[in-house]
Amino acid sequence: MFLLANAVDDADMGITHAIRGEDLLSGVPKVLLLLGAMGVEHPTYAHLPLLVNEQRKKLSKRRDDVAVGDYREKGFLPEAMVNYLALLGWGPPDGVEIRSLPEIVKIFNIEDVNKAAAFFDIQKFEHINSSYLRDLSKEDFMQRVEPWIGNGAPWPEENFDLEKFSVMADLIQEKLRTLSDTPRFVDFLFLKQPDVDEDSWKKTMKDPQVADSLLGHIADSFEDCEWETDVLKDLVTKAGEKVDLKLGKAQAPLRVAVTGRTVGPPLFETMSCCMTREEVLKRISDARKSL
Repeated sequence: MFLLANAVDDADMGITHAIRGEDLLSGVPKVLLLLGAMGVEHPTYAHLPLLVNEQRKKLSKRRDDVAVGDYREKGFLPEAMVNYLALLGWGPPDGVEIRSLPEIVKIFNIEDVNKAAAFFDIQKFEHINSSYLRDLSKEDFMQRVEPWIGNGAPWPEENFDLEKFSVMADLIQEKLRTLSDTPRFVDFLFLKQPDVDEDSWKKTMKDPQVADSLLGHIADSFEDCEWETDVLKDLVTKAGEKVDLKLGKAQAPLRVAVTGRTVGPPLFETMSCCMTREEVLKRISDARKSL
């Protein structure tokens, strides 16, 4: 009955091209017979490879995110979704994968579609999405990120400062992979205390004596310095030298003390532009007490 309904439906709607998943390939001969019996010209058929997950199993709505809405809620952009879906089972002849829909339409050829199953690689999807995020104008980014910084954000609504977030947007936009990453890049600004990631703490504070000494030197140097990006960076560099740490290692405990994580926005720009001296010193002090 399914095949009969399929044939009647195609005939009734005047379908000229039917492009479907390869799992429907086996039913084509029967549909052709049905269309022939009805005296109707059959469509041109093409079949695409199945989409598989990391275990190389066919994507299933029971265990995988397969709805467009699932990815919208995770902060993927529509244009990134279109771009990535076009690459599943097909690749541009020139190897340039990130391109607009009009460009894809212009160079796409159904005959170039691969026969092998297409792996839905979420990391590659995130990479493509991050590229589109970086290309958004400031105004467009602020509009699109609104659902993730409004109701439901991990901070009290009354603590949110749109002007401060607007400054942070310039610092984090190029670091995001999805819009849903946004809260963890800025939450420490709108919380009384940073939400400290346990693994980040263990990694950067594994030698409590060194961490305490380093943070102490940093706090002392921050007491009466000019509150500017380059000055703060230079002072942390000098504090690190006192405990035999280069800047990369020296800023890690400070980053965790201030933001709660080892990964986040540019640290010195964030402190100088969006935090007061008192806020930073308070968090350094709290971190030292927790060692």
